[in-house]
Amino acid sequence: MDVGLVAVAAGIAVLSGLGAGVGIALATGRAAEAISRQPEAANKINSIFLIGAAMAEATAIYGFVIALMILTKA
Repeated sequence: MDVGLVAVAAGIAVLSGLGAGVGIALATGRAAEAISRQPEAANKINSIFLIGAAMAEATAIYGFVIALMILTKA
């Protein structure tokens, strides 16, 4: 297999981290906005935000692991 194509495939797999970063940034902004509107619901908003951020970060980690798997197969 061509090493250049393998590097491109690994790079594309790592791009999932970009989506995760944007998603977490948007969620953080919305959570801060929600807390400023309803301070009494801060605990519930924080817990929901943390679960969502963890799921978004998991997609970035999966992309990184797939990139490593692609690179080690070359």
